[in-house]
Amino acid sequence: MTETLTWQMLRDLQTSEFTQAGDKWHEVSSRSASDRGRVDGAMSAKLRETQESDSAEAALGRLRRLSRNFQYVHSECGLIRTALNGLAGDLAEPQRQLKQALADAASLNFTVHEDGSVSYPAAKVEDLTGAKQEAPGGSSQGSSRLLLDPPGLGPTGQPSLYPGHSRFKPVNPNAEKAQDVADRIVGAVRSAREIDARYAKTLNGLRAEKGLDATAATLKDVARDTADVRSTAGMHLAEGIPQDKDPAERKKWWDGLSDEQRQEYLKVAPDLIGDLDGIPALVRDEANRNYLQVLIDDLVRQGGDEAKTKLNALRMIQEKLGGSSHPPMYLLGIGDEGNGRAIVSYGNPDTSRNVSAYVPGLGTKLNKDFVEDTMKRAQDTAIGARRVDSSSASIIWLGYDAPQSVDVMSKGDAQRGAGGPEGARTANDLFDIGNDDVYFGKDPASEAFGAQRFLVDDGPRMVLEAGKFDAHSPYFDPVKDRVSATNIARIVGGRSEDIVREDHR
Repeated sequence: MTETLTWQMLRDLQTSEFTQAGDKWHEVSSRSASDRGRVDGAMSAKLRETQESDSAEAALGRLRRLSRNFQYVHSECGLIRTALNGLAGDLAEPQRQLKQALADAASLNFTVHEDGSVSYPAAKVEDLTGAKQEAPGGSSQGSSRLLLDPPGLGPTGQPSLYPGHSRFKPVNPNAEKAQDVADRIVGAVRSAREIDARYAKTLNGLRAEKGLDATAATLKDVARDTADVRSTAGMHLAEGIPQDKDPAERKKWWDGLSDEQRQEYLKVAPDLIGDLDGIPALVRDEANRNYLQVLIDDLVRQGGDEAKTKLNALRMIQEKLGGSSHPPMYLLGIGDEGNGRAIVSYGNPDTSRNVSAYVPGLGTKLNKDFVEDTMKRAQDTAIGARRVDSSSASIIWLGYDAPQSVDVMSKGDAQRGAGGPEGARTANDLFDIGNDDVYFGKDPASEAFGAQRFLVDDGPRMVLEAGKFDAHSPYFDPVKDRVSATNIARIVGGRSEDIVREDHR
């Protein structure tokens, strides 16, 4: 909007005009995507197959340029559509607030003037003796509350003179109501102006230079433009997501979106849906792959050792995603909060009968070791399980801050997790008198714990022999611990009856 937004303009605004304009931009975006497909397929591919000459190479260069142009138009027009939809959605609330204020003014017989001030009529009020007095009408201006004199006192604090009642000045009860209406009108307009200015800046940033030639540098600007639209329209997109619902409800919500709406989330706000249980794994994978580059760019700007550690890990994950993987990789979650986040599935968990989730523990963080070693354990598990049942998948889930070595030397976290020692009155409340308690509580290999034990090879003793906390790592590796890896594969593949069991300690 080029004019200063007034309350009349906000009242009469048809937000559907923005969404309709967005639909037109979407048509251009879709057409550009189709045209790019024809350039890359029907034209460039056939030219490469049938022609080998300098002129053919020159033509291919021009076609590549045309393809980049179509790609740029497709992306930018899609962003304009998202911005316009966001503008319509964000303006809806201040417009609702304004219309409610105007309706309240009409019901009270107030008059709203062009400048937003509100006039109110005179009213009959009782004085201290119970006699009726007429309090005159007036006008209230929004944005500043009226400082009303205390009843019976003038602006100097002295008793005011009023015909017939020297010590009483009647206060019109309509004054406060009119002030409330005027303040709400000003607040709604102020909010709408802020929204308008924010979106105007973003939309102006999406303008292309004349004589468009989308170079590689130009295409990089798409990422910046996407970030601008995300920061501007992100609230609008986030409002529609059923965050507090169960996975079934989220899937129902996603299935109910149009293709265009889904693309908005995938391209503009992938971080909002990338880790949502209930969203299809294929969608989450696409969203997180899009978001991965955003995270990498952010960490590059941050600098510092911690950011560098996460950055290297993210680049390694990106490289793995770009190559071939058996089973195929699905990126179900990614983030840089805390010690870093990464959720990777080997095999599609949505279409697999058997799905395991491996939650790494002590010392795990998003670093080189996680990508090279921890993720490999999930991959080894999936490979082994697929030999038992081909419809198997394995997830590595780093969706939390795992305890680091310095944390685990204290019982504090373990006791808090168990509800003690504040629930504990004696030592027996924390440890029984049997022989099956260890440093953090009951030995999971004991009969009292109740778990089923399966056979594993003898590994290094934790810390004492290995020199680090990796005593459990070989269990998943068919080379280092074939017996354990085979048993795990049978469990994940749905054949737990075939495992080799071991007696309790």
